[in-house]
Amino acid sequence: MRIVIALGGNALQRRGEAADLGHQRRNLHTAARAVADLAERHQVVVTHGSGPQVGWLAMGTGGAPAYPLDVLDAGTEGMIGYLLEQELANLLPDRPLATLLTQVAVDPDDPAFQHPDKPIGPVLTEDHARRLEALHGWRFKAENGGRRRVVASPQPRRILEMAAIRGLVLADILPICVGGGGIPVVLDKYGAIHGVEAVIDKDRAAALLALELDADALLLLTDVDAVYRDWGTPRAQPIRRATPEDLTARVFAPGSMAPKVEAACHFVREGGQLAGIGRLEDAARILSGVVGTSVMLDECKPRLE
Repeated sequence: MRIVIALGGNALQRRGEAADLGHQRRNLHTAARAVADLAERHQVVVTHGSGPQVGWLAMGTGGAPAYPLDVLDAGTEGMIGYLLEQELANLLPDRPLATLLTQVAVDPDDPAFQHPDKPIGPVLTEDHARRLEALHGWRFKAENGGRRRVVASPQPRRILEMAAIRGLVLADILPICVGGGGIPVVLDKYGAIHGVEAVIDKDRAAALLALELDADALLLLTDVDAVYRDWGTPRAQPIRRATPEDLTARVFAPGSMAPKVEAACHFVREGGQLAGIGRLEDAARILSGVVGTSVMLDECKPRLE
């Protein structure tokens, strides 16, 4: 079976943890164990988020960001890819691996550029956020008692390195690719490539990757055990199995489960057999339907094995 595994940025840097290498290495070791378990039995392609990491780098030093977001996206793709590949190599010593910097084309007229809503980086105090707004023109939204930067998150349209990714898969090399949603670029009228100031949603890019690879399953792994109905209330209950129609009839928080639900539904509607959402450490059990949320066109269809 061919599986695309999308590791969430918050699964790699847990909420409330310090943004230091020690914590990230421990979390990446957990992620690598989950990936390795499935890679021993299936053909696996890995992608990952980078919202917390790119947000920290974007803070820069001395109050000035060092590089634009597309360059920082590339930097975090390389950084997380390197650490994850190293962990996987220690668990799968005989399996060839490759981390691929991946450019993803977006529409320069995407309305997201006028309405940024993708949160990145740490939650700041009101005063700190106001200073950065005045200094850089950045936009912020309220979150967890403070304010967090939001940036444009245009829809991914085309993965430019798709032929290379397919080649790696066909050669039985496990690729780590489209990290952080990929490096956002646009193509001008001459076909030249230019980076843009944005962060592509990792879940949307993962669904595009899975469809382009004709994957059987897409696993969207995070730090929450399932999609919940009535989240945040005493009536909260996990949704174990659902069709895209079931989920699109419900409302989910834009900054949390909404992108994952949207990506899962899109993948299944466009031909994927199964999309699973749940905790990183539960990857194999999400695939088998024991835990997490399974999205399929037919809830009664037999499970993938």
